[in-house]
Amino acid sequence: PAGRRGARAARGRTGMTGAAAMPEEAPLFLIFGHGYSAGFITPALVARGWAVAGTTRSDPAAVAAAGSRPILWPGDEAAVAAAIDRAAAVLVSVGPGPGGDPVLERWGAAIAAARPGWLGYLSATSVYGDAAGAWIDEATPPAPGSARGRERVAAERGWQALAAAHGLPLMIFRLAGIYGPGRGPFEKLRAGNARRIVKPGQVFSRIHGEDIAGAVLAALDRPHPGAVWNLCDDDPAPPEEILAHAAGLIGLPVPPAEDFATAEMTPMARGFYSEAKRVSNARIKRDLGLRLRHPDYRSGLAAILAAEAAAAQR
Repeated sequence: PAGRRGARAARGRTGMTGAAAMPEEAPLFLIFGHGYSAGFITPALVARGWAVAGTTRSDPAAVAAAGSRPILWPGDEAAVAAAIDRAAAVLVSVGPGPGGDPVLERWGAAIAAARPGWLGYLSATSVYGDAAGAWIDEATPPAPGSARGRERVAAERGWQALAAAHGLPLMIFRLAGIYGPGRGPFEKLRAGNARRIVKPGQVFSRIHGEDIAGAVLAALDRPHPGAVWNLCDDDPAPPEEILAHAAGLIGLPVPPAEDFATAEMTPMARGFYSEAKRVSNARIKRDLGLRLRHPDYRSGLAAILAAEAAAAQR
């Protein structure tokens, strides 16, 4: 596969414990935090001939079902260390917390010493904060308005400092709101508890899980060490518009509009509407030649229904 470091990819090492052994001749792609996004990334990598290992806190079965070799972490420190030593590429998909980035703190030095040929970090567009609905791009200075956004900025800077100090080929992907099968509006609509909250001027950018995988593979093919990219679709849209379209797709009534100013909501739910921005993806499409499978929510929602139908027929 493109992007692998020849010597590292050719070197097969044993020593990891767990599920079925990976082919030693295949280059290893290590994913820290094998969650929802990795469920799309791993099958795409396996189809390219990669072996994949992914860390999980508590769900090795889900990791294995995606085609990755699960490693429990925290827990199996020896297996993580062996995977880092063998990996041709490393992707960090673990979110930071108030205490910092757990992967950087625990494994940053080991990753630097192993010098993988490709290093990616999945960040979030929350680093930009609120733009009052205006367009933003990678030249927009981060101005996080939430604790999670501030933690993301700190994590990005930590990984950038490690990369600069050790010559690591780091690329940062700032993801918009992630959706796909199991993470769309259909479940709430079917359950009858979807709420169409309307806040004038509120827009969000989003990204389908399949396009996250597409971007990672494109960056393996055309690596840009030091790059920071926004990863989102082409069509920022109000959440009430998306919900109405989804209801129409499955033949359910559109939930009544509720004014954000007077709607009863938890502080967490209200905070979801605290930032509005239109995120540009022009740079990643230009740098990587990326063509999105789902350039807008209409395509993405249709794909979710198609995936549900396919799963029901199995």
